[in-house]
Amino acid sequence: MNTHEHNSKGIGNLQRKIEALDGVERMKNFPPEEILQMLDIKKNDNILDLGEGTGYLSIPSAQMVDGLVYALDMDPKILEVIDTKSKDKNITNIKLIEGRLDNIPLTDDSIDIALASLVLHEVNPLSKTLNEIKRVLKDGGQFLCFEIEKKESHIAGKPMPPRISSLDMEKELIDAGFKITQKVFPDDLHYIFIVKK
Repeated sequence: MNTHEHNSKGIGNLQRKIEALDGVERMKNFPPEEILQMLDIKKNDNILDLGEGTGYLSIPSAQMVDGLVYALDMDPKILEVIDTKSKDKNITNIKLIEGRLDNIPLTDDSIDIALASLVLHEVNPLSKTLNEIKRVLKDGGQFLCFEIEKKESHIAGKPMPPRISSLDMEKELIDAGFKITQKVFPDDLHYIFIVKK
């Protein structure tokens, strides 16, 4: 494969990822502002968006606070997308961080609110990432976890994408020392946990 073909394939994959993350259905079914209203967000809060994708929660949360919103992702190309979007909207309080969820490059007790939307099913072991989230959260800090319920695949021969059941997630959160304050099941496929440190 020549360099041009490789780059074209990479751009195609990135474009598909962006389209999935920015999908109209996702915005219609789960408006980010409604999800964020479930939290007690204060003007001076610092927020961490883990695996922030294209800014689904980062951008609206940055518009709600004067504090910093740290957008953490492993993919520098995705971070470039959110950088462009935030500049287009004249948002200046988003700080981009290239890094891993299981080794968050922030100091202890520095974050008021952590957000993880459709990303925790990709980390293994989950316990290490949850401990990192707890480490960077201030005492009393809130953490919102939005995930897809684990269901049996009904399509023969098609592998099931990685998922975490709400029961397993609840156990993992409790084992990590979080206190669950709210459980929401917006439909039969998704769940949201709001927990406190």
